[in-house]
Amino acid sequence: MDGRMMNPATETSAISKTKRKRAMEELQSLGEELVGLATSADALSSIPGVPENLRAALADARRMTRHDEARRRQMQYIGRLMRGVDADPIRSALARLQGDSVEETARLHRLEEWRRRLIDDEKAIDEIAARFPSADFKRLRSLRRAAIKEREQGKPPKNFREIFQLLKEIEQEIERKNEQGAAWEVGRGDLG
Repeated sequence: MDGRMMNPATETSAISKTKRKRAMEELQSLGEELVGLATSADALSSIPGVPENLRAALADARRMTRHDEARRRQMQYIGRLMRGVDADPIRSALARLQGDSVEETARLHRLEEWRRRLIDDEKAIDEIAARFPSADFKRLRSLRRAAIKEREQGKPPKNFREIFQLLKEIEQEIERKNEQGAAWEVGRGDLG
């Protein structure tokens, strides 16, 4: 320290020009990801915190088919609009939509582990039955036998992939039932 007192208000405004520029470019690239989502109104509407003027700017950018000077200026405009928006909820919603969220990755790894165990050991079906009682075990056994046969014959892993899809469907069904049960419990509590 050289003995000078720093004013906290000037400390925060003393962010370097490079850091400000990097932050603006990051917001602009986030805006570009949103432009990619603008094709689907449902996907864009599922993202929280996107104001109407930003939605309109995203739709305008989406209509610009040529990547020319006009589109570049529109993307800068989107970046400018993004400065007034809390970007964290948008980032997490984009990650969820793109399947990049930590929870989604963990879920996919868990399903992959179930599939591996199922192929390696038929007793894993009993474990799956305990965890997912509504599963179609006859189909699961059939897919398991076909996947093992495919692997032995060096064929493409069609049934191996179908096992993963079946496990994914089973888990989604269980999650839906749990959500419905939780909603029912909340509703029942309100009646009492």
